[in-house]
Amino acid sequence: MNLTTDLRAHKVLFIIGPTAVGKTELSLDVAEHLDGEIVSADSRQIYKYLDIGTAKPTQTERDRVPHHFIDICYPDQNYSAGQYGREARICIRQIQSRHKRAIVVGGSGFYIRALVEGLFAPKMSDPAVKEKWRQQIRNVGNEKVFHLLKRVDPVTAERLHPNDTQRIVRALEVWELSGRPISAYRQGEEKAADFVPVFIGLSRAREILYRRIDDRVDQMIAAGLVEEVKNLQKMGYGPKLNALRTVGYQEVFDYLAGTLDYATMIQTIKQNTRRFAKRQLTWFRRDLRIHWMDIENKSPGDIQKKILTKLVADRE
Repeated sequence: MNLTTDLRAHKVLFIIGPTAVGKTELSLDVAEHLDGEIVSADSRQIYKYLDIGTAKPTQTERDRVPHHFIDICYPDQNYSAGQYGREARICIRQIQSRHKRAIVVGGSGFYIRALVEGLFAPKMSDPAVKEKWRQQIRNVGNEKVFHLLKRVDPVTAERLHPNDTQRIVRALEVWELSGRPISAYRQGEEKAADFVPVFIGLSRAREILYRRIDDRVDQMIAAGLVEEVKNLQKMGYGPKLNALRTVGYQEVFDYLAGTLDYATMIQTIKQNTRRFAKRQLTWFRRDLRIHWMDIENKSPGDIQKKILTKLVADRE
C-alpha cells in the first residue's frame, strides 16, 4: 500500500507492553497488514530451548511472518543489551533494504532503550547486576574479581586500585550489560538509532491483565513447562544461569528440588509474573513518547487503523 511504502524508510513501529497483554497476536496481524517483519525485543526469547516458559512465538506463527532475534544463542551464552542494540539496528536496515516494514515487538525495556538510544555508560545501570558483582566480591574477595576486570577491561583496571570496589563493580556492571568495556565509551561513540521510532503501548485493565496472566500460566503448565525445565537440566543448564533466572523457570527448578510443592509452584509463578508485569509497566510509563492503546474489546482492524493514524500523525 502507498502509505506503508511512503513511511517505511524512516519509521520503525514499536509494539510494546507487559507480558500477556496480547503483543504476539496483534503484531502478527499488523505485520501481515503492513508487509512487515518482526524484530523481537525479548531478553529471554533469544535463547534456544526456552520455548514454553517465554511464550515464544510458535513455528507456525514464525512461518506467517519472518521473526528476528528468536533462538539466536544457547542458555549458557552471554548476550548483552548493548549487543542486541547494535545487531538489531543492522537487522532493521536490512529489513528496510528489502522494502519491508520493521516492527519491533517486546517487553524488555532495556533492550528497547539500547536499540533506540544506544547505551551510554553513564545511563547504563541494573541493580541486580550490580548486586551480583558485589556478592561476588564478598564471596571470593577483591583480588579475584579485580583480576577478572583486568582480563575484560585492562585499560580501566590499570587506573584502579584493587580495593576500589565501587568502581570495579561499576566497570563490570557496564561490561556485562553492554558487552563492551567501560573504557570504550568515549563521548559520542555509541550513537542513537538512525530511524524514527513510533511507540505503540498495549494496555488492558489490571484485573483483566492479571486474569490473562493466570490463564497463560495454566496453559504453560498444561503445555509441558515442567518437562521443558527437566530437559534443560538434562542438557546441563541449571538455575544459576542468567538465562534461567527468569519467572517460570526458577519456580519449576524449586519444585524439582523439592522446595515448592506443585500447587505452590503454580501459584508462585502467577504471583511473580504479575509482579513482573507491574515492573514492566512502571518502566514504560516513564516514557512519554509511548502512545497507549487499551485493546480490550477492540478488533484487530480497529487497532490497525489507530496505528496507521499514529504513523501519519508522527510523520514530521
